[in-house]
Amino acid sequence: MTIQLKTPIPGPASQAILQRRADAMPAGLAKSTDVVVADAKGAVVTDVDGNTLLDFAGAIGVMNIGHCPPKVVEAIKAQAEKYIHTCALVTTFEPMVELCETLNRVTPGDHAKKTLLANSGSEAVENAVSISRYYTKRRGVICFEGGYHGRTLLTLSLTSKYGLFKKGFGPFGGDIYRLPAPNLYRRPPQMTEQEYIDHSIRALRNALISQVDPADLACILIEPVQGEAGFIPMPAAFLQEIRNICDETCAVMICDEIQSGCFRTGKLFASEHYGIVPDMITIAKSLGAGLPISATTGRAEIMDTVHLGGVGGTYGGSPVTCAAALEVIREMTTPAFAAHANKVGQITEQRLAEWKKKYSLIGDVRGLGPMRLVEFVKDRNERTPDPDITLKILRDAVSNGIILIRAGLYSNCIRLLPPLVITEEQLHEGLDVLEGAIARAQNS
Repeated sequence: MTIQLKTPIPGPASQAILQRRADAMPAGLAKSTDVVVADAKGAVVTDVDGNTLLDFAGAIGVMNIGHCPPKVVEAIKAQAEKYIHTCALVTTFEPMVELCETLNRVTPGDHAKKTLLANSGSEAVENAVSISRYYTKRRGVICFEGGYHGRTLLTLSLTSKYGLFKKGFGPFGGDIYRLPAPNLYRRPPQMTEQEYIDHSIRALRNALISQVDPADLACILIEPVQGEAGFIPMPAAFLQEIRNICDETCAVMICDEIQSGCFRTGKLFASEHYGIVPDMITIAKSLGAGLPISATTGRAEIMDTVHLGGVGGTYGGSPVTCAAALEVIREMTTPAFAAHANKVGQITEQRLAEWKKKYSLIGDVRGLGPMRLVEFVKDRNERTPDPDITLKILRDAVSNGIILIRAGLYSNCIRLLPPLVITEEQLHEGLDVLEGAIARAQNS
């Protein structure tokens, strides 16, 4: 057994540090658990009280490659011993160039591409939208309900889930048009899946009449699998229609793959499941194995539009983070990594399907590949969200040794984002803990 609990979670040493956090940091900085980390390797986290836990949150999808992968750590050390930072706006260094070359090669599509590096997913999305507006000389941006794109002014304007992320902030950016995204689980009961998808496509088309002039549409931004909204895979026909609209209007199709990328869905990018080639793709989270790095990769003619000096930042393309990212991509593009990641997805999908049959408080289980989620409801027929039971289950599971986070517009889902290097034994062990918490909630 990997999980070893010596104290309650949190133990005394953890409680002391949690109090220091409360005294030193803003109250608005939330945390999903009271775990205080001392060490992390692979899918295993040890807290400051000596408890050993399994990580099923992966720093919100940042640790797909696992905590402290040896080759990545070696690459970071080797680069740090040469030089840590000289700034891409001042000098040129090979790790940055090589990473951009690599991303241009491995992202969907065989057209000429270029890559702009930054530090966070928010910056990647902001760059994508700004460059799209510059390229098209238009202002309008279509995004979707449930989408999460960041916390800067522009990306918070694009982000959904108002009460949690946007309440009290603003005013927000203009020329943004938010449309419904198809959620098959919550479709009108009188509609079949196909009827609902067709309806969603008609609504998308209608927005080009009722909300935004196609002649002023700069880009359409979408997550192929919505993350914060509750791991909602977009129907292939809906993504294809977005591709069609962008082709017809000369708008830019942007796929936000910040959470769904880096093999989270069993392919390097979720777009690959759909055969969709976006004009631009945003990448972050697991790209740096925990170091802050993001990328906006797009068609060369789009990326080259901006005037000299119009893009960039002090830390974008940091040599140390680039060295880490290069090693991450080398590992993720091996057949062995792909095979194991997909095995993780298959096991998780099978276990969750069994849970849905056994526990009536589970309304839906869904996802794509190893990007999986459980949605909890008060009533299966009405599909009434139950965020309270979700939080109860999460706290129970964490107290028994796994690290988890919620998701969903109604905060009634638990998402599973374990490092993709987790062993089959560890995966089953963690899923057993979560199932135990679900069973106790069902019987309470």
